[in-house]
Amino acid sequence: MKILSYGAGMQSTALALMACENAQKGTVHTKVPIYDAIIFCDLQCEPPWVYEQVDFVAARCEEYNIPFYTLKSDLYGDYMRNFGHGRVVSIPFWSLENGKKGKMRRHCTIDYKIAAIQRFFKYMLLGYKKYQRYHPEDIGAHEMHIGFSAEERSRVFDSHNPLLVNKFPLTDMGMERKDTYRYILDEWGLDTKASACTICPFHRNYFYKFIREQYPKTYDEVIAFDNMLCEKQPMSKIRSNLYLSRSLKRIEELTEADCNDAETFPYGDKLVWNGF
Repeated sequence: MKILSYGAGMQSTALALMACENAQKGTVHTKVPIYDAIIFCDLQCEPPWVYEQVDFVAARCEEYNIPFYTLKSDLYGDYMRNFGHGRVVSIPFWSLENGKKGKMRRHCTIDYKIAAIQRFFKYMLLGYKKYQRYHPEDIGAHEMHIGFSAEERSRVFDSHNPLLVNKFPLTDMGMERKDTYRYILDEWGLDTKASACTICPFHRNYFYKFIREQYPKTYDEVIAFDNMLCEKQPMSKIRSNLYLSRSLKRIEELTEADCNDAETFPYGDKLVWNGF
């Protein structure tokens, strides 16, 4: 089987739609298969545009008979319930301890997306039972495609799952994020943005300004999370101030000058914000 780990940003949306185009027209994109399954993990804290992109891709998949699945993986809720008094996965928050800036480890993507997709693949798609030994013919026989683009080549990694081999078609094709944006908009008419969850510390400050102005409810959820980081400490030996903002400020304290940091790329005669 060939499955797509669908993050619902520009890159994985491009791969999903290329698979749909192959199903419609024949093999147009030779590095992209017609997937046996496209799987989206909803972390319950996605920016609103992500759900619009999911709906668009799910509808195209239904049109071209490509199975599309949505898994619930409640990163936001688990943190709000457990942070400070129970186990939580490590998110790469910015930290400040004794005047020194640092960053926490990153395990959220692996634990809440990749591992969830692998479990679904093993138990629901291949039909394995818990503790059942792998069939020899399944070992290394299946592919999980991941939407890292060419400028993210350093993020490429081998699968630790014995059933799956990781594939990165966009890096193989030399396509950057801006190229996937152009493909989706020009060929499918969909204007896309990145899919990093709302509590991702890799956002630029402009992201918080944008959602404050455009999506107040989403902004309020981010503020509640940021205030929790201010009020509580993780259940570990670490004792430092934790922040979502790389400026080491609480989100509500960010100034207009702080938020003048949007990441953009050229499209025609304009600059497009990438969603971070």
